[in-house]
Amino acid sequence: MRERKGTRHVSVKDVAARSGVSFQTTSKVLNGGGSVSELTRARILQAASDLGYRPNLQARSLVMQRTQTVGVITSDFSDRNLSRILAGAEREARRQDFGVIISSIEPEGSSTEYALPAMMERRVDGILLAAPRLEEEAALEQVLDRALPTVSLHPVPGGGLTTVGSDDEEIGLLATRHLLGLGRRVIGSLIGARGQQTAEARLRGYRKALEEARVAFDAGLVEDGCWDISGGHAAMQRLLARQPNLTGLFAQNDLMAIGALSALREAGRKVPSECAVVGCDDIDMAPYTTPPLTTVHVPFYETGAEAMRLLLGMVTDGVTSGPVILPVHLIVRGSSVDPASHNGH
Repeated sequence: MRERKGTRHVSVKDVAARSGVSFQTTSKVLNGGGSVSELTRARILQAASDLGYRPNLQARSLVMQRTQTVGVITSDFSDRNLSRILAGAEREARRQDFGVIISSIEPEGSSTEYALPAMMERRVDGILLAAPRLEEEAALEQVLDRALPTVSLHPVPGGGLTTVGSDDEEIGLLATRHLLGLGRRVIGSLIGARGQQTAEARLRGYRKALEEARVAFDAGLVEDGCWDISGGHAAMQRLLARQPNLTGLFAQNDLMAIGALSALREAGRKVPSECAVVGCDDIDMAPYTTPPLTTVHVPFYETGAEAMRLLLGMVTDGVTSGPVILPVHLIVRGSSVDPASHNGH
């Protein structure tokens, strides 16, 4: 019985026969190498396209001693910022012909119990750590194979890993300097989680900006907001109960800032005339709050793409680098500056 077209796997030998080039040369070209003329390379690639050739990844991994896959360990998939990071990382991996295996950590679980061992069992070529909770996981240092190329988006116990991210202290500085520049002097801050390095660094930036302006730091103006809208709402209510004459607020992320806007509205406080608000992250919702939210833009997609580029550079060429800091910038909207008086910058 005649085999139906397209059901048989097209081999390198088939491509070589079609192009009239030796098997060895064809194999090298199809694997991205080979020292041949551009005409010969084009003939091989055209033959491969005509036949519908698809590389045999198992055979390639045996030759290259790589699986052409990397692992990504993350946490909450519902986090929009994390989704942007993962999108950037996956697209860069795909661009370089690598597959991605993603494993998430359970809310009360540990990466060392399942995620990391599972990645290593699958012989991934490298690992991208993209879960904030890993910075608190002491066992990570013992489980992580330091010979395996690894990049992290957060500092981890033991250090020694290449990290990619933004300057969180600079974020706190930018936001608070903006409020001070508007003449606000009673400025509160909603922080995400005490002890977490991101939160502590942004708090340092807030304090540094106050010191620059010779405004005394008041611990009573700092409230825990738990990184979410409801936490920001409750934290703002507590803050207003203690300090009803608050004139400015830096929330360490946009979700807490949105909760704070709601609490200010309920308290009858006008934004921005009575209390200016600045968030951080520049989430999709930020331009559509009432009023639109001034925020510090953090390049999440670019962070994921850059982290994957560095990881694959380590995998393919053994190239390592120090920490990579991506720039952030302030986006001014109506929650801090009245549009009627804003000059458009």
